[in-house]
Amino acid sequence: MQAMGLEAVFRLARWTVHGGAGAASPGAEAWMVFGMRFLLSVSTLLTLYIGPHTVVLAGRWMWLIFVAYALHSLVLLCVARSRAGFWHGPVIYWVDIGWYGLMVYASGGAPSPFFTLFFFAILAASFRHGFDAGARLTLGAAAVVTAAVLGAHGATTLYLLLLRTTFLLALGYMIAFWGGLLVDQRRRLALLRDVSRLSNPRFGVQHTLDSLMGKILRFFGGTTCVLLMQDGSGRWMLHTVHHPRSGRAIRRSRIEDADVQPLLAPGDGVVLYHKGKSLLLPDAGQMAILPARTGSAAETVACASIADLLDTERFISAALPLRKGAGRIFVTSGAALRRGDATFLHHIVQQAFPVIETINLLDRLASDAAFRERQTIARDLHDSTIQPYIGLRHAVAAIRSRAGDDNPLTADLDRLLAMSTDVIGDMRQFAQRFRHGRQEEPELLIALRRQLNQVRSFYDVEVTLDAAGAPPINDRMAAEVFQIVTEGVSNICKHTHARSARVALSGDAGTLEIDITNPQGPGAAPAPFLPQSIAERVRAVGGTLAIETAQGQTRLRIRVAT
Repeated sequence: MQAMGLEAVFRLARWTVHGGAGAASPGAEAWMVFGMRFLLSVSTLLTLYIGPHTVVLAGRWMWLIFVAYALHSLVLLCVARSRAGFWHGPVIYWVDIGWYGLMVYASGGAPSPFFTLFFFAILAASFRHGFDAGARLTLGAAAVVTAAVLGAHGATTLYLLLLRTTFLLALGYMIAFWGGLLVDQRRRLALLRDVSRLSNPRFGVQHTLDSLMGKILRFFGGTTCVLLMQDGSGRWMLHTVHHPRSGRAIRRSRIEDADVQPLLAPGDGVVLYHKGKSLLLPDAGQMAILPARTGSAAETVACASIADLLDTERFISAALPLRKGAGRIFVTSGAALRRGDATFLHHIVQQAFPVIETINLLDRLASDAAFRERQTIARDLHDSTIQPYIGLRHAVAAIRSRAGDDNPLTADLDRLLAMSTDVIGDMRQFAQRFRHGRQEEPELLIALRRQLNQVRSFYDVEVTLDAAGAPPINDRMAAEVFQIVTEGVSNICKHTHARSARVALSGDAGTLEIDITNPQGPGAAPAPFLPQSIAERVRAVGGTLAIETAQGQTRLRIRVAT
């Protein structure tokens, strides 16, 4: 009977580690935790069955606590198997130490063999949620152990209680510390991986900078990320990204050279600043220049001035590794920042900004190549198209001169001469604008108006374009927006009976809002649908897509960060 029980335990262990979700599955770690919890609960029951004389229960029905915990663990395991991504936050581990406290109380207090179960909850919480969760759980476990032992024996086994709690606090703290290091390294590697994927030249440098600052801000849990750097012309630009909870948009502004110098006071150092005394900076009190030097009095005053400008009490900062120009990045936070945070910020900018400079270089090369190509096309347009029209106009003028004023075709020749003169003038203006790349309105709007006119002619669908509030976007993003709008209008023409539609472009400097609306036909509302092609394009540019069917119309709401 005992051999059968041990065999079942080993079979469960093998299934937990190698079965179910599999090692490569995102939920493999969760499966392992839930499976091990159930395995431990079964082992406690086997312990009571195998050694009934070794484990003395405090009451006749105390074994029901162990059965209830086994059922609790089994339910959690079954729910995790049936629901992918089942939530298992720190609360579950707090429930675990409550169960373990009851087991310790039921099995004799300080001499209980189930004391080591507390380390399962501490280890799982630490390696999954970090140092803070593990440390809090360690203190909670020590309190539960103390309550269980005192409740079972009072102060008669105080020496054992002291040994148990000291061992629990020491080993629990070590587990929490190492678990926190592991969680931090995972998050840092994930951020570095995301930073390496930011290098998509299609969206331009500005989109890459905004995305990088947003990721840095979320990683450190900061309130504001400020980037100061020089653009291609040597002028200083100040980029500011706030935490999403603030509801404040991304802000970009030019800054004068005189205003830049206070922000560049730290030089090339990596700075950790904390206003007032801090346990994190026991030597400097206020400031550290990493990796090993404490800030001087003058440097501390300079950083205090920067903190006042940024309206914060804590910030970390690193110099930008730019081949041309200079700059710094600042991350402010209401919570405590550590030396490791400042060092990691330095690593991030060392990896990201050389890539951003490469994107900027490629962007300039592409713009220069496009300019030269426009020059060539403009010359070809003049030589191959405008010149023949000029020759045709001269021929018409000669025929008009020979025909005389009394010829019945004179009026027609005059009209033909005027038309050719107007066409030549329009083509010359177009060639001039094309040569220098200047348009009266953005190329995206010109292309959209042309496309919607073709839709009107071919499908007899009246599409209204409202772009008065459209923010400026780069040409690469404009190409993606053009394809999204074209696909949305095409779907209306092909899959609905609507004879009208509306395309609205609006937003601000940080977000482009695209609304494509068409009236619904008579009858029931259309079934829920998702335009796959548009959804894929929106995801590719980092945007969101929502579909609304209300008030007799269907609307695609697309939001893209520019």
